[in-house]
Amino acid sequence: MVWRMTQSAPIDVEMTLLSDTLRLRPFQAAIFDMDGTLLDTEAVFREIVYDVCGELGFEMTDAVHHSMVGSSHERTNQLLIEAYGVAFPYSLFDEKCRVTMRERSHGGVPVKPGAVEFVTELRNRGIPTAVATSSRNPHAAHHLGAAGLLDLFETVVTRDDVVNPKPHPEPYLMAAKRLGVEPSACLALEDSHTGVRAAHAAGMQTIMVPDIVLANDEIHALGVSVVESLVHVHRAAFPRG
Repeated sequence: MVWRMTQSAPIDVEMTLLSDTLRLRPFQAAIFDMDGTLLDTEAVFREIVYDVCGELGFEMTDAVHHSMVGSSHERTNQLLIEAYGVAFPYSLFDEKCRVTMRERSHGGVPVKPGAVEFVTELRNRGIPTAVATSSRNPHAAHHLGAAGLLDLFETVVTRDDVVNPKPHPEPYLMAAKRLGVEPSACLALEDSHTGVRAAHAAGMQTIMVPDIVLANDEIHALGVSVVESLVHVHRAAFPRG
């Protein structure tokens, strides 16, 4: 099956301006979210969520979908029950979404612009890297492997590795601990509000690279920089003279 992409969310003016003026503090490690940050999967997952909900007799909305972005398995279940009631068949919904996503990834998983180049330069410079994701281990291993990224990271922290998923800081704190770097010395890259809250709460230098969901007043109030792509973060991290 062909991996079908949908149109990405528009980039606002403020985000474009910030991407041109980003200044990073020195950092000793970089920790990346997976879906929507490293992997260009959120738009496809959105399409799947809408289709599966329709098949099950429920109408997905942008508001409900946006609340799901970056959320753990448990939180997504809770959000869907809140939106559609206790009759919502979450286990069936989850299974159908996972099966469809895996089918679409057989030919490979698309990577966000600048991801490979940035992670590769980090490794070449001896800066350790990790992934901190709300996805469960089988999904994370499969998608990172299909994208050709799995071997680029020292460690991958998934939902299965922590007691408290994002927005709790535990995934980021665990990633930093595995890398042997203090959280305050880590750069964190995220695309979702849930992930930004987690990385910020962990005390990391946090950058939001929006995908489906744009930054809101809460994100700006945290003092988090918002940039257009990992290409811009790469340029800020390692200026080319």
